[in-house]
Amino acid sequence: MTVAAGGNLPLQVLCLSGSLRKRSGNTALLRAAAALAPTSLRLTVYEGLGSLPLFNPDDDMANLPSVVAHLRQKVGRCDAMLVACPEYAHGVPGAFKNLLDWLVGSLEFPGKPVALWNASARESHHAQDALRDILLTMAARWIELASVTIPLPGAGCEEADILADAAQRACIQNALSVLAAELRKAERESRNTGS
Repeated sequence: MTVAAGGNLPLQVLCLSGSLRKRSGNTALLRAAAALAPTSLRLTVYEGLGSLPLFNPDDDMANLPSVVAHLRQKVGRCDAMLVACPEYAHGVPGAFKNLLDWLVGSLEFPGKPVALWNASARESHHAQDALRDILLTMAARWIELASVTIPLPGAGCEEADILADAAQRACIQNALSVLAAELRKAERESRNTGS
């Protein structure tokens, strides 16, 4: 974990939306979460998904594309990641899989705590199942209790709509409280074992 861990500073959570849509419910959900975050967490929504070049292992060398290096720096500086990703054709959208591919060979990602939120109001588990498998293969530390479904009414839902809904606000705040508690618990366990 970063230097924030172990002190009174908020834990840094990097929020990754799997959608490129301007009016993405997943992005809106993460922005609402950032607005509702308790003082123990600071959420930052990553905005560079559409700027990442297509992954090519030949480019995954010392001279990384600058946008990829920037992504990896953000991952390295955070204490945890919160992912909200839509499902397309029973799978993970290509742009988000591309982002993950750029992190596979990074030194910053392995062991990083990750929670996955599902914003779909209907049955949408194929991408969630695939993402869980991908993230675990990449050596993420899965935070099961903070991985929840927060169903939104549909496409085009905006941050203000979410914040205006008391039930959704409560669900987000509860999930963030669980995330904060799980991260602090892992931090204490790490200190006690000396790892």
